[in-house]
Amino acid sequence: MLGHARASVRHLAKELEGLVDSAHRDELARSQQRMRIEALGERAMAEVAIDPETLRAEYGPDQLVPVLVTDDGLPLTAEDETPEPVPYIREEQLRRLRIAERNLQVLGKVNPLALEEFDAMQERHSFLSNQLEDLRRTRQDLLEIVDEVDARVREVFAQAYEDVAREFEGVFARLFPGGEGALVLTDPGEWLSTGVEVEARPAGKKIKRLSLLSGGERSLVAVAFLVSLFKARPSPFYILDEVEAALDDTNLGRLLEIYEELRATSQLLVITHQKRTMEVADALYGVTMRGDGVSAVISQRLRDDGD
Repeated sequence: MLGHARASVRHLAKELEGLVDSAHRDELARSQQRMRIEALGERAMAEVAIDPETLRAEYGPDQLVPVLVTDDGLPLTAEDETPEPVPYIREEQLRRLRIAERNLQVLGKVNPLALEEFDAMQERHSFLSNQLEDLRRTRQDLLEIVDEVDARVREVFAQAYEDVAREFEGVFARLFPGGEGALVLTDPGEWLSTGVEVEARPAGKKIKRLSLLSGGERSLVAVAFLVSLFKARPSPFYILDEVEAALDDTNLGRLLEIYEELRATSQLLVITHQKRTMEVADALYGVTMRGDGVSAVISQRLRDDGD
C-alpha cells in the first residue's frame, strides 16, 4: 500500500509540474501578446494617428474592405467602375499588402519637400516661359524692323543707282566724246547682294573692260564715276587728291569744265600739281621751306569773292 501511494504521489507531482509549466507558458504567451498589441497600438498611432479601439472598430476583420485597386495592383481611375466592398480575408489582404509594398519599393523613397520643390520649379518654369515669350516677341519685332530696313535700303539703293547711272552716262560722254559708259548690276533685282560693274568703251575702241584701258583712261573713268556720285548726291564740299595726275591736257580741260560746274553749288578742295588746275582756283595754299629749315604755309588768293 505504501509503495502504491508513493507512486501515485510521484505521478501527481509530475502532473502538477506539467500544469505549472503550462500555466507559465500561457502567462508568457499572454504577456508577449499584450506587448505585441501595445506595440501595434503605438505603431498605429505613429503611422496613421488612430488609436487601437477606433482602428479595430472601423477597420477590424468584421468590416467590409473597399476595393481601391485593380487585380494588377494598379489604383483605380475615374474611368474605372468602383467594385463593391468585399469581406475581410486575411490571405487576400496579405497578397494585396505584398503587391502594395512591391509597388512602393518601385516608387522609391518619398521626398517630403517634393511639393515645395515642385512649387519652386513651377514658378521658375513660369518665369522662364514668360522670358521665352518676351524673346520671341522681341525677335519678331526685330525681324519686322530688319524687313523694314531692308525694304528701305532697296528703295534708297535703287534710286541712288538709277541717279548715278544716269549721271555717269552723261559725264562719261563729256569726258570721252563719242564713247559709251554705263553702270551694270551683277545681280539685277537683288539689291542687298548685287555688285556694280563699270563698263567703259572710249571712242574708236571695242573693249569695255577697265583692265584693258590705259592708265590715263582708267583714271578718267574713275573720275567720271566720282563726279557722277557728286552730281547724283550733291554735297556742300568735296576733297579731290590728285585725281587728274595721269590726264593729258585735252582730258584735263574737259575735267576742269566739270570742276567749274561743281563749284557753282559746292566748295572744292583740290590737291594737285597741275598748273592748269591751279589757274582756275580761287585761292592757292602751299607749304614751303624757309631758310632756317622750318616749314611754312603760304597762301595766295587768285580772285576776289565778287569775281
